[in-house]
Amino acid sequence: MTVKNVKDEPVERSVIDDRPPSCGHLLRNRVQKSADSEAYQYFRGEELERRTWRQTWDEVSAWAAGLVDFGIEVGDRVAILSSTRIEWVWANWGIMLAGAATTTVYATSNAEAVSYIVGHSGSRIVFAEDASQVEKLRVRRHEMPDVIAVVVFDPAEVTDLDSDDWVHTLDSLVERGRARLDAEPGLVDARVDSLTPQSLSTIIYTSGTTGNPKGAELTHDALVYEGVAVTGIDILSEDDLQYLWLPLAHVFGNVLIMIAVATGSPTCVDGRIDRIVPNLAVVRPTWMGAAPRIFEKAYAAVNATLGEATGAKAKLVSWAFGVGQKVAEAAEKDVPVGPALSAQHAIADKLVFAKIRERFGGRVRFFISGSARLDPELSWWFAGVGMQILEGYGLTETSAATCVNRPWRGAHQHGSIGWPLPGTETKLASDGELLVKGPGVMSRYHQAPEATAEAFTEDGFFRTGDVAEIDDNGFVRITDRKKDVFKTSGGKYIAPATIESRFKGLCPYVGQFIVVGNQRNYAAALVTLDPEAIHAWAAENGHAGQEYPELVRSEPVRALVQRYVDELNEGLNRWETIKRFTILDHDLTVDSGDLTPSLKLRRRAVVDKFSDEIDGLYQG
Repeated sequence: MTVKNVKDEPVERSVIDDRPPSCGHLLRNRVQKSADSEAYQYFRGEELERRTWRQTWDEVSAWAAGLVDFGIEVGDRVAILSSTRIEWVWANWGIMLAGAATTTVYATSNAEAVSYIVGHSGSRIVFAEDASQVEKLRVRRHEMPDVIAVVVFDPAEVTDLDSDDWVHTLDSLVERGRARLDAEPGLVDARVDSLTPQSLSTIIYTSGTTGNPKGAELTHDALVYEGVAVTGIDILSEDDLQYLWLPLAHVFGNVLIMIAVATGSPTCVDGRIDRIVPNLAVVRPTWMGAAPRIFEKAYAAVNATLGEATGAKAKLVSWAFGVGQKVAEAAEKDVPVGPALSAQHAIADKLVFAKIRERFGGRVRFFISGSARLDPELSWWFAGVGMQILEGYGLTETSAATCVNRPWRGAHQHGSIGWPLPGTETKLASDGELLVKGPGVMSRYHQAPEATAEAFTEDGFFRTGDVAEIDDNGFVRITDRKKDVFKTSGGKYIAPATIESRFKGLCPYVGQFIVVGNQRNYAAALVTLDPEAIHAWAAENGHAGQEYPELVRSEPVRALVQRYVDELNEGLNRWETIKRFTILDHDLTVDSGDLTPSLKLRRRAVVDKFSDEIDGLYQG
């Protein structure tokens, strides 16, 4: 077997070594190089609008000048409290071009969390999405003494706009900015030129499961590095088109903006999760970043449709996926695909796979998965269809992209997080913890010197908290979160995330699968079912008409889940097998505090919340 070693990867080192000093320089360079090329797409109602790089620069320069006119100085912090939309992107660029740093705040945060992040960061202005976000700020205004103004994207239903000098419309900010630029045409360029690689670019607060979150300070160099490192591995070009729906308050979505600027690939921005599938057919992107939950739901939906096939059609689908799997295996091993298999694959692609790809717009070259562990079975399935999922890895503190698989033959290992980005070092501590050093690593936690000191080793590596393996070819594999690995009362260690992702790859109806058993005598699980998927199953199996809580607690559904648990257990060590499970009568959500805004499980919070249900699994 011939597998490329990470050391043999062709990288344009000059791109990385000679990177621009700031995000503002990066954007300005892109405008100079690609002024009339498309930069962004976004929806106004159902209409898709477009902006070139030159138009983008003109727009965000006015935002930057407006902030300066409000009194924002170099190094000040400006917060964004909004869901993903084009105004978030422009506000972020406006903040950085003004020489300030962005404080990101999830739109789903409650008033208490908002006031803590805005106040702790020392933000002086807040961009708020709408009336509901403005209200969160108003009720806690006394806890945010540094905030001099709130600028609202959608002013409809915002009360006291005219009489309250604290809340301003976006139009008024832009008008002030354009007037300031008329008087000082070189204002924005001067602010950009004042930035250095070590200037603060953004503070992103980690979505902790307990206590107050910590604010990771990311420099301009950290974000620029992320963009140019992806340019260096040559997986994207100006001909690509990104679909961006991820929360931009999260580091993953934030860095995807920078990657697009560095590579020159345009981006369609739309944060409406319920519009992802319909929009893919309209936008027809070539790549997209997402959390594993999105791929799990897409896989379940497509499989449900394919499962309706009978007779000859069912046999065709089964044969096609067998062929696709063989081709995907050859790509991973970097071995030739023979003439016979190539011919079979051409037929399978035309009759089955092309139709599946059309549901995703028909042009996707690859997806990038991050934020949580991806089940390898899902990775193999998408590869067989012809849409690779390049699983990657990173944390808020490492500016998202630390490792990522590549879309080349022999450079993608299913179940791994790929190779480190060029310029990033990885190694393992004595206990298997993954340690990271490189330009993308944060400078410190905001106003938390003790936490900062604890986060780094003596030789300057960041402690990720994840247990990993690194093979002879440089591929990194995360085995579990260090703090999530638990020990049974029999002394056996269990890594829950590995088991959970495996179950999600087996069961197309699962919402969440949470493995428990710390200091207990066996492993058990809390199960939630995806409402759409389980209702579709019910309709096909004579159980339609039942409400969700009644349906998921029914004996037929329990028997259905039990079959998948039995299948899961067949591939586990004896001490890892799931002896008992309970199905909750509702799925876990961000709003209920069970998931982070990036759809990661808040394990500790969920275990505490459902402690009675867990205790019940060990009684009787």
